Amino acid sequence: MRIARFSHQDAIKYGIVDDTDLVVLAGDPMFAGFDTTGDRVPLADAALLAPVIPRSKVVCVGKNYRDHAAEMGSEAPAEPLLFLKPNTSVIGPGDSIVRPPQSQRTDFEGELAVVIGRITKNVPVERALDQVFGYTIANDVTARDLQASDGQWTRAKGFDTFCPLGPAIETEFDVDAATLTTRVDGEVRQQAPLTDMIHSIAEIIAYASAVFTLLPGDVILTGTPAGIGPFEAGQSVEVEITGLGVLRNTARNA
Repeated sequence: MRIARFSHQDAIKYGIVDDTDLVVLAGDPMFAGFDTTGDRVPLADAALLAPVIPRSKVVCVGKNYRDHAAEMGSEAPAEPLLFLKPNTSVIGPGDSIVRPPQSQRTDFEGELAVVIGRITKNVPVERALDQVFGYTIANDVTARDLQASDGQWTRAKGFDTFCPLGPAIETEFDVDAATLTTRVDGEVRQQAPLTDMIHSIAEIIAYASAVFTLLPGDVILTGTPAGIGPFEAGQSVEVEITGLGVLRNTARNA
């Protein structure tokens, strides 16, 4: 089932994607279930929004692909390398990524995003996937020069608009069959199967939940493959994952 969050006639709603329509849900499906209102909205008439606005946090995993760790000049970490993005960094499909004046190099990082559906604390690996509501696409936008100069990642990863999510949440997703591809103005910059991840989704959820409680609506970004690089104002960045669609955003300067 594919769930979208959208704007239509000045109201924000949730809907099940059904071919060219959205079947309108009675409320946020994470809390209200999948009861429908009986209304349908053509996709062409709806503006898709970020499919979830994390009520708490965006948890990210660094260097979770060996080739990306190598291009960053380091070894792959033995355990998941966690950092956080503020929920104010989240934008939706079609929204502009704003390149901040503090940075001279803003990079794309295409990633699989996992949406948590239950309060999760100290969950074992074998039950970790039971906590997942669904999956979507993310771009872990990074001010690369600030990441290097600051010596830690909060500012470089945390600017407003630095976490595009979308276009929808897929509740049933085969990670083992999916490939991630990132394009800038149509040119492929990243491409890798999701099976190249070092730490699995279940391992990441278990590890993170041993540190802090994961709440419904929290989002976990699972890492990016090799090929990261800069983009400029006016360029279009697309992240595509098999079975999840395409997340497309255009950049502009602040």
